[in-house]
Amino acid sequence: MSSLKWWQTAVFYQIYPRSFADGNNDGIGDFKGATEKLDYLAALGVDAVWLSPHFPSPNWDCGYDISDYCNVAPEYGSLQDFKTFLDEAHKRNLRVILDLVLNHTSDEHPWFVESKSSRDNPKADWYVWADTPPNNWQSCFDGDAWTYSPERNQYYYHFFMKQQPDLNWHNPAVKQAMWDAVRFWLDMGVDGFRLDAIGTIFEDPNLTPHTAPINLAELRRLSELAQTPEEKELKEKHWSDMFKYQWGQAGVHELMKDLRSILDEYDGDRMLVGEDDNIDYMGNGDDELHLVFNFPLMRAERITPEHIRKNQEERLKQLAALSEVSGWPCNTLGNHDCSRIYTRFGSKLHGPELARLHAALVLTLKGTAFLYNGEEIGMTDYMLTDISQVKDTMGSWYYHAIVTDMGVHPDEAMLRTAEMTRDKNRTPMQWSSNPNGGFSPAEANTWLPVNPNYKDGINVMDQEKNPSSLLNYYKHLLRVRRESHALIEGEQISLHDSAKDYVVFLRQSAEQTVLVVLNFSEQTLNLDFTQEVRNAKMKSIFSSAERRTGEVMPKFKVSPFEVFIAEVVRE
Repeated sequence: MSSLKWWQTAVFYQIYPRSFADGNNDGIGDFKGATEKLDYLAALGVDAVWLSPHFPSPNWDCGYDISDYCNVAPEYGSLQDFKTFLDEAHKRNLRVILDLVLNHTSDEHPWFVESKSSRDNPKADWYVWADTPPNNWQSCFDGDAWTYSPERNQYYYHFFMKQQPDLNWHNPAVKQAMWDAVRFWLDMGVDGFRLDAIGTIFEDPNLTPHTAPINLAELRRLSELAQTPEEKELKEKHWSDMFKYQWGQAGVHELMKDLRSILDEYDGDRMLVGEDDNIDYMGNGDDELHLVFNFPLMRAERITPEHIRKNQEERLKQLAALSEVSGWPCNTLGNHDCSRIYTRFGSKLHGPELARLHAALVLTLKGTAFLYNGEEIGMTDYMLTDISQVKDTMGSWYYHAIVTDMGVHPDEAMLRTAEMTRDKNRTPMQWSSNPNGGFSPAEANTWLPVNPNYKDGINVMDQEKNPSSLLNYYKHLLRVRRESHALIEGEQISLHDSAKDYVVFLRQSAEQTVLVVLNFSEQTLNLDFTQEVRNAKMKSIFSSAERRTGEVMPKFKVSPFEVFIAEVVRE
């Protein structure tokens, strides 16, 4: 094996703590439950865990409004419960990274409580204050970005909801306090951080007003109703115009360099991955973030061969062009903020086949792979039917905004809310066919309803017993990946670039070459690799179809929706 770092060879598994495993039977996931499921993760074949926020929080934004950066939310357990989880994960060779929210705190954080108490307290300028709203900026969650505080007779700024005031990172004391929190977790032994919404940390210093002719609620409504290419283009223009002065401003690079220097003080190759797709945040490849997500891969209505090739060509070229050290790719198709892969990129006719193709895509492309809990059993979005069920505050705000201000009928408003809210893809993990999907006992009231399709085999226990299940497919594919030098570290060489129905590429390392074929069509393909594998033999090492292992001729058939991986052995 080469000298790659652990985070370059790893497959990460995102745990949404509230929905992963309920260890004390109260309907909410916790560290006791998550610790009990570590053997499951080890058997699945992943290498690292990313924990969505586990800190104390009023939960206006499902934990992304933090009231204490150095503790554990009581519903998840104690700090000792976290330490136990971390220690037990490390015993199983599973790394653990945490979600780090730099842009804002909760309005219940002691820092903000003190800051709003007066204009001359020690933390008076730890947040962004103004005597009157200086512009028409919008919060991306719930309307106006400036909220009045009677204690100071001033307004504070928040990119997200009003319960999430933005920190003033121009204040050195803020930076020091946040870096102290970073060191707290690094000293405990965590392996790194996923950085939330780094593009929002700084704002346009001139506070330039936006030029979009509508407000946030109207823009969300326009986004729902846009049908024609012209309407969709106008929607994108309005989104850009509304937020361009609140996003991607100067200062973030220097901040990332400071943070990277802290991690570099620690042994164990601690790492940073940013919730951003801008490769610039990787600096020169060795002085800012280790990874940024390849979000453009998932920004498509449908994953097609053409889209995959275009994405990979652009992305790998950008990463190779970093000034000193070539950047490392990072691929995913899902997370807690977007519709589940099975729902978003699937189809009524070929859902199971496409789920296998999409898993293989993420796990065979060059780079670090991120999976979201539940993908491995094919969990789907669950549309809530009553506004009282909605926990995502952004969703409940939108419902009331379009009913009250736009006159939308409550039934349609609920349908639209269910589609846009993130609750649909955050429902509890489905562990068995028992009541509540085995997440909690039957008598427990789970924090979000469990998707009833747990009764239909969309659960871990049933799939573990079924050799042809999606879960066992993931296990097999992860094992093949782990055992393949080429799939972990190999360069990526695209083949058959004009093919409309399938994607083919080589992964080539010093030790091994493999051929990956992903057939996105309903057709049986007759493929010919005589030129590409001249003077070589091919040996099948993985197939999602019924195929005999062993030697494969350069000309062979690929079944509809088949994932096929062969080792190329030079003579």
